[in-house]
Formats: sequence, structure tokens, C-alpha cells
Amino acid sequence: MLARLTVAITLASISLTGCAAADGTRRAPVAGFGETTVVIDAPLPIIQSGGTAIAGWSSLTMRETTDIDGDAVAYQERAGSYTLDSGDKLRVFVYAQPSLSRIYTVDNEGFISVPLIGNLKARGMTTRALEGQIRARLGAEFVRDPSVTVDIQQFRPFYILGEVKSAGQYPYAGGLTVDAAVAIAGGYSDRANERKVQITRRIRNTIEKLELPGDAEVRPGDTIFVKERWF
Repeated sequence: MLARLTVAITLASISLTGCAAADGTRRAPVAGFGETTVVIDAPLPIIQSGGTAIAGWSSLTMRETTDIDGDAVAYQERAGSYTLDSGDKLRVFVYAQPSLSRIYTVDNEGFISVPLIGNLKARGMTTRALEGQIRARLGAEFVRDPSVTVDIQQFRPFYILGEVKSAGQYPYAGGLTVDAAVAIAGGYSDRANERKVQITRRIRNTIEKLELPGDAEVRPGDTIFVKERWF
């Protein structure tokens, strides 16, 4: 699996560590991206990464392009831009507004319903974008200069069908692989094709079908289908 990550940044003054290339740029591995290298077109070192996002950048944009069976598929979730969809449970906190601060579930149409401001579209948005939408709607009529945070309380579930012992819907957990999902579903049946499975996944508002091996990552909302072997 090949991965390429492009990072665009706007920096203030931050404390950094890293190693320099001959052209003056700085390069360092980013946790969660395997063989990925971050390149900054300025003679500045890389900040130490503690996870899938890099703490300390004042502005950060990432995109990972992964080749799966020859198809280039752009994933943004690992870069901190996970997009919401039906089934995600969100913790919304509005400072000094306890009636608005609660857990909301994204409904089948991709909306959440917030008191005072009504339905808000969450599908396809990041938590930060949804924060901005709530802040703008509240500030326009109801709350002066509202302070709003949105966090994911629980990811939407995944589904596993086909040649497993207990097909169905299961809660998603970070770092889940196809093999782990199959184990949760009771294991492969005697007729299962264990080499590859088919995953149906929403990517950038389109539905894609991918053929993936057992060590591939499962994402929230994925539908895994284990095929029957023919011999």
C-alpha cells in the first residue's frame, strides 16, 4: 500500500523537532500513516506527532491518497477531517446553555435537531464545520457570541454480511480491521473466501465497493460482505 500525504500549513511561533533535507525542507514520519513523509516547503522542523493529527499547527490540511488494487482512493478521516453521517452520536456543548448541551444522533437523513435553531445538516461535515454552523445560527438570533464545541461521542456502527457465523450490525471501535470484524461476528463460515472481502464505503458522498484483504482497516459505516469460495 502506497501513501502520499500533502500538508499545507500556516505557522506562528512553535517549538519543533525534526531533520533537514538538502533542499532546506524538513521531513518526519507521521503516526498512523505508515511510510508517509510530511514535507514543508520552508526551513522549519517538524513538530513531534502524537497521533493521527499533528498538535501545534495553527492551520493544517492533510490528504492521504492510498492505492488499493490499483484504484486511487482519497481518505481524509485519518488527517482529522472525519466526515459525519447517519448513526454518529455527537456531544454538543454550548457554554452557559445547558438546555442545548447534550448528545445528538445524526438521523437517517443526515441531520441533527437542535433546540431553538431546528434541523442542521451534519452528513458530510466535519465536527469543526458543524461547530461553525451551530455558532452562526445561535449567534444570529439567540445567544450573544456563543462558545460551541462538537465531539464524537460514538462512531456510527459497521455491518458485516455473508459467510460469517453471526452477520449483523456492530459498534465501531478505532483501529478495527477486517479480520477483527470477522472475529466479532463469530468467525468465518466453512464456505467463506478468507482471502479478500468486499467493503461498501461512502467516500466523499459517493458509494464505493472495494476488494480488501483481512488486515485492511474498517471505517465507521462500512458494510463488509464475506463472499463464498468456489472450491
